[in-house]
Amino acid sequence: MNKPKVAFVCIHNSCRSQIAEALGKHLASDTFESYSAGTETKPQINQDAVRLMNRLYGIDMEQTQHSKLLSEIPQVDIVITMGCNVNCPFLPCKYREDWGLNDPSGMDDTAFLETITLIRDKILNLRDRIQNGTL
Repeated sequence: MNKPKVAFVCIHNSCRSQIAEALGKHLASDTFESYSAGTETKPQINQDAVRLMNRLYGIDMEQTQHSKLLSEIPQVDIVITMGCNVNCPFLPCKYREDWGLNDPSGMDDTAFLETITLIRDKILNLRDRIQNGTL
């Protein structure tokens, strides 16, 4: 069986969706393929996210990821929107859910750490639901 492709989508693809892509690859690559994208891009991934993900997980997102447009990723099976509080971009898929995460950009490390922890927990839950066939 082919692993499902999961897209983590946010407008700018620079913080939450990048964290989700990195943690998906790190924690669930045995279950699904992780991608992230948006309708706009930023010149670089949020530097606080880069620093904290490196510290917590040894993941250097700048070495393996960059801000991408929706058109730059393959067709996906599952779309996870981050909770942009705007009309999230549409991407065809078999299943879609919104994680309703606040953007920690411009906030202190505590806000980032809370967001990273929430994303980690949601990635693990998504992995379990896919493995158990309950998605």
